[in-house]
Amino acid sequence: MEIKKHQISSPRIFIGLTSFQMLAMFRRGLFYTYLSIYLRFYLNLSVTETTLYATLPMIMSVIFQNLVWGPLSDKFQRRRTLIIMGEVLAGIGTISVWFIHSSIADLFIAGYVIIIGLACVEIFWSMSNIGWSALLSDIYPFKDRSRIIGNLTSLGGVGRIIGISIGGLLYDNGLGFRNGPLFFIASFVMFISTIPMLFTPEGGINPIEKLEIVSNNNNQNSEKNTTIFIVFIIALIFINFGRNSIATTYSQFLTLESGLAVDSILLSFIANTRSIANIMIGFFAGLLSKKLGHAIALILGTFIGILAIIITAVSMYLPLIFTGSFLIGIADVLIMASSYAIASALMPPKKRAKLFAVYNTTFFLSWGLACTIISGPLIDFLISEGREEVFAYQVSFFAGVFICSIGLIIFIFLKIYMNRIKHKHHN
Repeated sequence: MEIKKHQISSPRIFIGLTSFQMLAMFRRGLFYTYLSIYLRFYLNLSVTETTLYATLPMIMSVIFQNLVWGPLSDKFQRRRTLIIMGEVLAGIGTISVWFIHSSIADLFIAGYVIIIGLACVEIFWSMSNIGWSALLSDIYPFKDRSRIIGNLTSLGGVGRIIGISIGGLLYDNGLGFRNGPLFFIASFVMFISTIPMLFTPEGGINPIEKLEIVSNNNNQNSEKNTTIFIVFIIALIFINFGRNSIATTYSQFLTLESGLAVDSILLSFIANTRSIANIMIGFFAGLLSKKLGHAIALILGTFIGILAIIITAVSMYLPLIFTGSFLIGIADVLIMASSYAIASALMPPKKRAKLFAVYNTTFFLSWGLACTIISGPLIDFLISEGREEVFAYQVSFFAGVFICSIGLIIFIFLKIYMNRIKHKHHN
């Protein structure tokens, strides 16, 4: 389906994209906020083992986005089709995972059934992820992308708040997973999230974009853009691995009996503070990114993310924990909106899905692999050495700060290099 110029501003398209985003964030908040706690304290997996529920699925996602769905999407220029197929198949897979895991009496084995099952589900869900990333750039011109990403993130925060709140009520000390309600609702939302996609175009390269390609001299210098893109991706790997190295251990840290010992309801309030930040900053993120420049916005977002982790690690007072959660939410939006705009500007449109698969890798792998190879083993090692649980988690948080700082430094040097190129070009 070819996208006409008048469709770009169509409210129907934005409503469709917003509805899908809200449902997606509802599902993630409902399910993944509490899964780490379930694996750790109900199914009795180690900290490192609990991180595998994110690592293995994200590895599968990265493999299939880069080697299968991205190239196929570019070849056939199909985006919406991938999203719909991915959501339906992932929904069926999620129900299957619950059924198999609930029939196994050995809780330890049941935990690994969830981990392996979700890895298989992610093969299909990755179709939706890559289709979504490419579709947004297909529909909206470069000047609008950071604003649209910010708006969608903001409205997605509303869905996440609802999902986290319902999840907190249904968790019920692990029975919400064991007996199925959280699995059932997550699957149902995957099915109905395909409905908003009917209000969006198929995607693919559009006439407006062809004009942009011709008029944008930066896209002509593909070799230089490729070098910049590679260094940019390296910086993002460190930034995202650092800040997301606490992704699966964050809720465990807050629920430690030797620490804050928050229950599932209070945890939902803390997590929703992050979502509130998503909502508040999301509507202004695009404007702020354009006003400051996308590079400065990314630097600012990364700095805020580092500060948020430090505050969370050193504080045993709930008000500061809420403050840290709020700052994490601000960092999420700024990093997402600015990095998406930068990445999309460096990509040749004909290879958009394939290169967005590379860009997505920096986010997707960081949500699991960083925890499995950094925070999880570090926490388990310190606990095995007799150190207090709270201390072990705190050390892992500071390890994340260090890694994130490396990415920030790399990107600052990249920005200096890009400014020199821009200066030479103008001269």
